[in-house]
Amino acid sequence: MWFGSSSPNGLRKRFAEQICQTLFQECHGLMPTIDKPDALADYSVITSVSVQWGDQDAFGHVNNVVYFRWFESNRMEYATRCGLAAAPQEPELAPILARVSCNYRLQVRHPDLLYIGGRMTRIGTSSMTLQHAIYSQQQQKLVADGESVMVLFDYQTQQSHPVAADLRRAVEDLEGCSFDIP
Repeated sequence: MWFGSSSPNGLRKRFAEQICQTLFQECHGLMPTIDKPDALADYSVITSVSVQWGDQDAFGHVNNVVYFRWFESNRMEYATRCGLAAAPQEPELAPILARVSCNYRLQVRHPDLLYIGGRMTRIGTSSMTLQHAIYSQQQQKLVADGESVMVLFDYQTQQSHPVAADLRRAVEDLEGCSFDIP
């Protein structure tokens, strides 16, 4: 038997449950929430992820494409918090990614716990710019930064659509500031 028959009643079960919970969290990148690092103090949405062994490439560091997945996770968390990810009142309207960029500052390796910060820096007529920063707990430094430009898009007409006033207010509430209307 894996845990041995000499274990007290319930100990094996609790141990197995702890192992399963830890494995689930690691496999899904779910880590306990802790205070955000000072380097991300100005970011309104923080997403934490653990670096997976498979995120690394043949050079022994995290592959460049993975950073964009981390930005995407943060972008979706941001969209959820401001209501952008909710089912739109007009089903043909939804955000579309127009541009994403990443500046790689330092290499990241497994194991590590990362914090991805997101903050809106601009709301235009139909687009919004979300700035990202990635902080490494292992290195205690920012390891990458970048931005995502999202456009509110009408999928039926294949045209951009103005950012609604209620969405603008929701972002301003989340950010604690106001954005000039272009």
